[in-house]
Order: sequence, then structure tokens, then C-alpha cells
Amino acid sequence: MKNVLIINGHQFYKNVAEGNLTKSFINKADEFFAKNGFTVKHSVVDDEYDVNEEVEKFAWADYILFQYPVYWMTLPWKAKKYVDEIFSAGAGKVTYASDGRSRDDASKKYGSGGLMTDKKYMLSLTYNCPTSEFDNKDGFFDGLSLDEANYAVHKTFQFCGAQQLETFSVHDIFKGDMNLDKELERFEKVLAKNFLSNI
Repeated sequence: MKNVLIINGHQFYKNVAEGNLTKSFINKADEFFAKNGFTVKHSVVDDEYDVNEEVEKFAWADYILFQYPVYWMTLPWKAKKYVDEIFSAGAGKVTYASDGRSRDDASKKYGSGGLMTDKKYMLSLTYNCPTSEFDNKDGFFDGLSLDEANYAVHKTFQFCGAQQLETFSVHDIFKGDMNLDKELERFEKVLAKNFLSNI
């Protein structure tokens, strides 16, 4: 189990979000996976892609690393489009068989029909907001944790049966005082925790 699909969920906006930070984390992930014997494939939501080829990448992957900036509290719209297209195209083959319910068996619950039960996923997020807004009842997110604030993305993967790894996030990216080397070191530690202890 050493196949990793890295999804670049960045959407380009000139002078505002050109994708350099996202690429820095993906480059660090490539370096980490190469030195630890993983095989890596890439997907880029901002490029043209073949839906069937992307579904095949999901079938191939043991792990999925989804790297993206949080735009307006959620996925960039091209990343959401990618998820909608690929997860839907994988129905019955790779992503899910059904919503899990059965007319014949009431014990089968909604969200239990996923086909990705042998896969694990990690979200790696870049944010403008400070970390102080999470786990803070007086904060913008009303006390939600980082993962709770990204509930919809987590539930999409979990609907398909994938198992969650620890989420990584970088904050205050427009503040101007971020130490990228330090953040990349922190990222690599989370990668090691998630991928070397879960082989």
C-alpha cells in the first residue's frame, strides 16, 4: 500500500492566488514520498483532465492527499467540480456502490455503501484566517474545529468509505510574516505521522 494520488485543488487568480504556496507543499510531499518509497501520481483541477483517467487514478491509489486553498470557507469551485465529476463517474466501480441503504435490511444505514474502504485520505489546507478562529466559541466559526469547519469535504470521502488521516493547515497566508520553511517542516512531520505509521 504505497500508491499516493496527490490532487492539486488550487484555482488560479492572477495577483491574488497564483498557486505558488500550494506548489510548495506539493513539492515537499513529492520529496517526502520519493525518499520513503511511495509511488505518486498527480491530478490538477485547474488543468484539463479526462474523467475516466482520473477515476482510474482513484482505483490505483492507496492514499489520497488533497492539497487546496480554502476559498470562501470551502473548496475552490474547480476543485468542487472535479470532486463532483470524478466521484460520480466512479459510482459502482471505485467510489461508491450505493448510498448504503437497503429495502430488505433496515440495519443498513445511509452512507455505508462506499467502495473506498481500503483507502485513506489527507486534507492539506491553506487559509487566510488565523488558527484562533477555530476551537473558539467566540471565533468566526462559532467554536467549530478545523475538521468540523471542513465537514462537507470529509463527509464526501467518508460517504465513499475512505478513512481520514490527520488534517494539516497553514494560516494567515496573506499576513506577510509566514515562515515557509518552518511550515514545510511541520507539514513533513504530519506526512510522516500519517503515511509512515499507516503503511
